[in-house]
Amino acid sequence: MSLASTGSELADRITREELLIGGATALFLAAVAGAVAGGLLESAFVVSSLAFAPVILLLALGLNVQWGYGGLVNFSVAGFFAVGAYSTAVLTNGSDPHGLALHPAVGLVAAMAVSAALALAIGLPTLRLRADYFAIATLGFAEIVRLIVLNEGWLTNGGLGVFGIPVLFEAGVLSGPAELLNTTPRNVGNVLIGFLAVAVVFLVLRRVQSSPWGRVLRTIRADEDVGQALGKNTYRFKLQAFVLGSVIMGVAGFYFAHYLRAITPGAFEPIQTFYVWVAVILGGSGSNRGAILGGFAVVLILRGTRLVNNPVGAIETLLNAPIDVLDRLLFSVAVDFRLSLGLDLNQDALRLLLIGLLVIAIVRLRPQGLLPPQREHIWPAALGGGGDAPEEDRE
Repeated sequence: MSLASTGSELADRITREELLIGGATALFLAAVAGAVAGGLLESAFVVSSLAFAPVILLLALGLNVQWGYGGLVNFSVAGFFAVGAYSTAVLTNGSDPHGLALHPAVGLVAAMAVSAALALAIGLPTLRLRADYFAIATLGFAEIVRLIVLNEGWLTNGGLGVFGIPVLFEAGVLSGPAELLNTTPRNVGNVLIGFLAVAVVFLVLRRVQSSPWGRVLRTIRADEDVGQALGKNTYRFKLQAFVLGSVIMGVAGFYFAHYLRAITPGAFEPIQTFYVWVAVILGGSGSNRGAILGGFAVVLILRGTRLVNNPVGAIETLLNAPIDVLDRLLFSVAVDFRLSLGLDLNQDALRLLLIGLLVIAIVRLRPQGLLPPQREHIWPAALGGGGDAPEEDRE
């Protein structure tokens, strides 16, 4: 069987997978839209969830560059997330601790620059270490960032956090139909800005992935000795991947700070790193499409669990009516038994349970992820039935 026919069959198989996932996604979105239109679900909750989604998506894309492309085990996702958020918050807020009130564009540049500088600072001395020691070093960096944020009140306002961060679109600044984006809910504008940022990053990474630089990184991830044997400076390539991924994480922090308009150290706990790793593993490491899909799945769990803390109350909210009879018949015994054992439903515990079950299911049923990067790792000429690869592909 020729390489071209093998590539064609592989492309067809992936296309069917994409259609299946796309169809399921379309049905889910249609169900959500129907629930909102029918008054069963509050539109403000849906819009705020969509406004939060770009945070996880950008973090997943950044980690995918580091782990999916270069095989770098980075446990400091929450650290760079916090660096990006506090870099812009300190410069653009109009209150404590400094009240500089600079333009958000300055905050974006600062978030990217500080993230890149710190990535260089940690990457230069540690990327020559083996993968497990490098992972420990990144974990230590995340803890250093957390302690600085908590204890250096002159810079970060400590545990009180930073408030007065400006929104990216002020109501009334734009005229005409665009002004509608600035009205309540304010998150509509955030949705557009956030997904625009995700689209830009996705397109850039798509180009990067198919470039010679991206193929060298995949070679290093598979076997670094092979990359060195081919004359490549693997240390430099890994450093570049680490810096690029960290900058994207800094952009996620920038968006998060201006989306909430207030940040506290509690938003950057190490559990955030775990969520992002789950998103990348779920979608398929090395696949940008997979990172997007996995990110949406994690957002669905993180936000969806907010509706189930009180099962009876959630159903009453969805139905817009009390269900006292159903409460007495179906829930009262279970709730009384749960409370007698001290087992009150906890949203954080439920999130961890659902995500843990999701990870187990993926590892058992589809360890390569839902959208593995098989197509991205094959020459376009081979997929199209052509012969030799383009000149740039032979570099």
